Amino acid sequence: MRRIQQQKGQDMAKVVFLGLGVMGYPMAGHLVKAGHEVTVYNRTTAKAEAWAAEHGGAWAATPRAAAEGADFVMACVGNDDDLRSVCLGEDGAFASMAEGAVFVDHTTVSAQVTRELSEVAAGKGVAFVDAPVSGGQAGAENGQLVIMCGGDQAVYDRAEPVMNAYAKLCKRIGDSGAGQLCKMVNQICIAGLVQGLSEGLHFAEKAGLDGRAVVEVIGGGAAGSWQMVNRYETMLDDHFEHGFAVDWMRKDLGICLKTADDTGASLPVTALVDQFYKDVQKLGGGRWDTSSLIKRLRALDG
Repeated sequence: MRRIQQQKGQDMAKVVFLGLGVMGYPMAGHLVKAGHEVTVYNRTTAKAEAWAAEHGGAWAATPRAAAEGADFVMACVGNDDDLRSVCLGEDGAFASMAEGAVFVDHTTVSAQVTRELSEVAAGKGVAFVDAPVSGGQAGAENGQLVIMCGGDQAVYDRAEPVMNAYAKLCKRIGDSGAGQLCKMVNQICIAGLVQGLSEGLHFAEKAGLDGRAVVEVIGGGAAGSWQMVNRYETMLDDHFEHGFAVDWMRKDLGICLKTADDTGASLPVTALVDQFYKDVQKLGGGRWDTSSLIKRLRALDG
C-alpha cells in the first residue's frame, strides 16, 4: 500500500473517514493533524464540504468514491443499517477498496453485523477491525478516546497507529466482534452508574444537602467515578447537553439486551434503566445526554 512519509520517519497513510457526526467530525480532524492524507464522506454533503474547508482535507460524494485507493477506511455512523449502507452496494466502500486495505468501524453496532461485514470484507481481500469508542464528544474533540477492538492481531497492529491519532487507549480484546461485545459491557456499566449517581444527587437535594459539598467528600472515596467527576455539576444545574444522547443510549442498550437474550446473560438493572431512559424520551429528552436520568426523578416529584 502507498504511504505518505512524514519528516519524523513515521509512515503516514491515505485514510478515509465515513460519517461526520459529533464524534466523526473531530476524529477525522485529528487524522489530518497527525499528518495523514484524509478524505471524508458524509450523508449530508454540506457537512463534508465544511469539514474539508476547515481541515484542508478532501471530500467525496459517495463512500465508494472516498474509499478508492485508501489504505484505511474508518467509519463512525449511526446503527447497523447505516453501517451496511456505507459498506455495501454499488456506492459502498467495499466496492472500491483495494485488496489489503483495512476497514475500521468505530460505530457502536451489534456483534452480528460486525461478523457479517467482516466476512464480506474478507471475501474481497479487505481486512476488518471492529473498534467502538468510549469517551463521548469531549473525548473525540480532545483526541482522548478509549477504543476497544476486535479482529485479527496482525490487522489490528497495522490499524492501531492510525487510531492513536484520537485515542488515549487502544486495545485489542479478541477476534471479530469482541470490540463490540466489550462496548456493550461499557454501556451496561454506565447505565447502572448514571442511575445510581442520579438517585444519590436527587436524595441529597431532597434531604436539603449541598450537592457540591457532598460530591467533594464522597468523590474521593469508593463512590467516586468518571460519571461523578464529569457530570455531577451539570446534573445539579439541570444542564444536559454533552453530546451522547438518550436516543443513542437506548439504541446501545437495545443491542446489549438482545445480545443478553442470545447468550443467556441476566441484565435486570440494565433492562430497568433502559425503561427509565424511555421515560426521559417521553419527557422530550431524546436529545438530552445520558446524565438526564436525574431529570426523570425530579419529574416524578411533580
